[in-house]
Amino acid sequence: MKLSPLQMARYQYSPKLPGILRNGISEICVKNGGATQSVADQEKIAALFPNTYGKNEITFQKGQNTAEAKKQVVGVILSGGQAPGGHNVLCGLYDGLKATNPDNVLYGFKGGPSGLIEDDYIIFDDAYIDQFRNTGGFDIIGSGRTKLETEEQFAIVADVCKKHGINAIVIIGGDDSNTNAAVLAEYFAAHNTGVQVIGCPKTIDGDLKNEDIECSFGFDTATKTYAEIVGNIERDANSAKKYWHFVKVMGRSASHVALETALQTQPNICLIGEEVAEKKMSLAEITDYIADSVANRAAKGWNFGVAIIPEGIVEFVPEFSVLIAEINELLAGENTAKFNALPAWADKYAFIQAGLTKASMAVFAILPEMIQQQLFLERDPHGNVQVSLIESEKLFSEMVKTNLAARKAAGTYNGKFSPIHHFLGYEGRCAFPSNFDADYCYSLGYNACMLIQYGYNGYLSKVSNLSKPAEEWVAGGMPITKMMNIERRNGKDKPVIRKALVELDGAPFKFFAERRAEWAVETCYVYPGAIQYFGPAEVCDVTTRTLALEKA
Repeated sequence: MKLSPLQMARYQYSPKLPGILRNGISEICVKNGGATQSVADQEKIAALFPNTYGKNEITFQKGQNTAEAKKQVVGVILSGGQAPGGHNVLCGLYDGLKATNPDNVLYGFKGGPSGLIEDDYIIFDDAYIDQFRNTGGFDIIGSGRTKLETEEQFAIVADVCKKHGINAIVIIGGDDSNTNAAVLAEYFAAHNTGVQVIGCPKTIDGDLKNEDIECSFGFDTATKTYAEIVGNIERDANSAKKYWHFVKVMGRSASHVALETALQTQPNICLIGEEVAEKKMSLAEITDYIADSVANRAAKGWNFGVAIIPEGIVEFVPEFSVLIAEINELLAGENTAKFNALPAWADKYAFIQAGLTKASMAVFAILPEMIQQQLFLERDPHGNVQVSLIESEKLFSEMVKTNLAARKAAGTYNGKFSPIHHFLGYEGRCAFPSNFDADYCYSLGYNACMLIQYGYNGYLSKVSNLSKPAEEWVAGGMPITKMMNIERRNGKDKPVIRKALVELDGAPFKFFAERRAEWAVETCYVYPGAIQYFGPAEVCDVTTRTLALEKA
């Protein structure tokens, strides 16, 4: 395989570890913090996790290592969507295991959780691991979205572990994957299998965070990648001076990616779903807000601009959420087949009109036909609308176009509006990790090894104080149950990790809110450029604007 010069250089990069993890394995001991409880529904969560609930948070500090000396045989999986730095979690875990005892073994199960169930694996060695150091992607063992959630699956995993002598499983994933890790850990404890489970916080969406988890890995690299592209688009817009660019970015359940990208690039418009929900903004109000920026800039002779749209924005619009819920009910059971059998869109439209309430039909009627039809595309496994298939960037550009036409007819607008659409998703998921993500991920893996050595089960690998240089990072662990609450899923109450939404009273959003009125009218673009790997620390090791503002 031919390698690029950058790829060869990245293989040679030595990730930075927290100071405590550089001291040598024999000089690391545990400092116990206080007992923990879940973020909500404490009694219910405690009842569901009697063997793993309420454990102490811990940090590692300098001192005599008191862990039992034994050979460790560990299995690891990558779960869910890709995030930059995942390879380095495995590299850090591998290096930590080998530093502890050269005879330790690391199994990589292929294709995510299904690899554990199907016993499909590779045993890592130096030659294989070295091919993936500091690189993007999950191709080292692949990933998957199979959920580990049934007793039958847990029993199979226990048998696989027993077969290979595995005493610990590391699950690298997002909120759903780490919820599954907690349930698996409880099963192993209840059945006295002797197998530990450790989680690692991954998602580019940035919604796996709390007072303990300052940042999920991959968020830094992904948002820097998107910001580079948005900055390039802004420069092109400012050069051509004739296009409005509507850029949808990842973030189905929260708007962290949109906010961070906006903080880095200062576009004219950035919608924040959490604010839309808080203010109960209608589609018409959002459209007016964007159209005001277009019209005000046109009055200055600037018929160009950039708007950032979070992927899941429509789910935050109250009237749209009600519409989606009604559509899900309308197509429940046999109605899906009846609807699909109708020969033409006009027939389907009549079916919809007869089945929706007057209020929801009024919302449906103002949508562009393209978006109306997208609401009735292929359903998810539960028969619900797949909101991710809705091209919200096109929805708002079409509605703004109609709005501006009305303004022009009324004589209040005389500009030109030429929209261009973009969706930034896969471009950021497998990018070469930034120095921050390369360091952070390697530290999470190395730290997971220490949690395994000390016998912890149902814990998340935790590295904090991330706004400081890596030497000052704090390594430790927290019970996964601390992040849990009860939510309604598919008609049942289930314990899940609570997603972190953008905090409207938090420093990052306040910084944005104080400046966006100027950005909407003026041309205040920032062009961050490509991720830098070599050079001064203030260029190469800089963290996200979100984290910097939160920790200022």
